[in-house]
Amino acid sequence: MIENILDVVIIGAGPIGLACGIEAEKTGLSYEIIDKGCLVNSLYNYPGNMTFFSTSDKLEIGEVPFISHHPKPTRSEALEYYRRVASSWKLRTRLYERIESVKSEKDNFLINSQKQTYKARNLIIATGFYDLPYLLDIPGEDLPKVKHYYDEPHPYFDMNVAVVGAANSAVDVALEVFRKGAKSVTMVIREAEINPRVKYWVRPDIDNRIGEGSIKAYFKSKITKIDPYTINISTPEENMTIQNDFVLAMTGYRPNFSFLESVGVNIRNDEFKTPEYNTKTMQSNVKGVYLAGVICGGLKTNEWFIENSRIHAEVAVSNIAKNNT
Repeated sequence: MIENILDVVIIGAGPIGLACGIEAEKTGLSYEIIDKGCLVNSLYNYPGNMTFFSTSDKLEIGEVPFISHHPKPTRSEALEYYRRVASSWKLRTRLYERIESVKSEKDNFLINSQKQTYKARNLIIATGFYDLPYLLDIPGEDLPKVKHYYDEPHPYFDMNVAVVGAANSAVDVALEVFRKGAKSVTMVIREAEINPRVKYWVRPDIDNRIGEGSIKAYFKSKITKIDPYTINISTPEENMTIQNDFVLAMTGYRPNFSFLESVGVNIRNDEFKTPEYNTKTMQSNVKGVYLAGVICGGLKTNEWFIENSRIHAEVAVSNIAKNNT
């Protein structure tokens, strides 16, 4: 156990968690940044050839310039950048260290991880939403052929691939594995159409591939069972079994609401299960527990991004510093 009482423990070593650490460094607060995975773990799990929608300057934190080869950086450039940020600021990170519980003790928090126990006056939760995929909850989902994260198309060459979902990720994956030589690509979609929010420059491509039959799409349908070499699909017309080598379940991700609730953070009973917090201080309904980054939007994962939630770090740490004086 770390004997000293830290001013703040920051949970999550993504870009916003790192930004919180930088603000703590600037303010002279004692802190640790703890993450169950690697540095910027969510970005690490992005597809290998992904390009950001944002320009590099909007992804900058800590006054460290982000220089990329093109206006919109790649995943590998972002990983290199945030490693450089962590090294430049000598941030105190504790990686691959899952937090198992958080308990209140008088005016402090006891944070128990797999490795040790921390004591802190404040918490900042900046865990994002990319760590918990929506599961299909069907027999066979635990087979190795089922993937909830997509990296690159090469493993799916000459394979029968099913893609679950109809939003940007699913459409991008279906088009890429089709063009990189998959034997067949089948989209299984609960809705009646491709998601209307799919990128406007991609929508005609997927519509045309489905229209010509290059990619088979079953709408208002769902996979009911996954076997090693087949899947069962329920459609409005019939139930069928088709040959299948891989299922790429691009069904989206969600915040870790159970962790928030275990700390005492209220989740509003609204459409997006928005966590309760004060927008002027980023403090939640629990004294000393602050939220930062994408997690503030609950299920509305398109509300907060790196570029518009960087300010959360400054606001939260400023309030913590003020309360410590």
